[in-house]
Amino acid sequence: MAVITKNKEGLFNYEIIDKWQAGIVLTGPEVKSAKAGQINLKGAFVTLDPNGEMWLVNAYMAPYQPAKAAQAGYDPYKRRKLLLNKREIDSIIGKKAQKGLTIIPISVYTNRRLVKLEIGLARGKTKVDKRESIKKREVQREIRRTLKK
Repeated sequence: MAVITKNKEGLFNYEIIDKWQAGIVLTGPEVKSAKAGQINLKGAFVTLDPNGEMWLVNAYMAPYQPAKAAQAGYDPYKRRKLLLNKREIDSIIGKKAQKGLTIIPISVYTNRRLVKLEIGLARGKTKVDKRESIKKREVQREIRRTLKK
């Protein structure tokens, strides 16, 4: 498993409660672009439509340069369908029913030859929680510095 990209902003702004892995429906050039690291999850989120399907919205995937002619009219921010079992989707719907919870993408990674997306049920952090996270990160950085010397 090789991580391609992480949603650092999402991990900072939200507290992750539960995680799932999902496949993404991509075209050939999109797969090559994703494996090259040309994907950004900043500001992306996951929606659920009335048919019981989950969609990745607002994730940027750059057009694959060698296939630029074949991708005329390509929209890098288009919605992408997520592949999950019906049981997993029902579980997510049940847990998301609580007030103040949302579903965000956490990371994109490769599992053998497949591109997978890790999604998480998240609750927004308050300013106090964010300050705590920053403080904890600074303390860890200081510990690593002193151990390095």
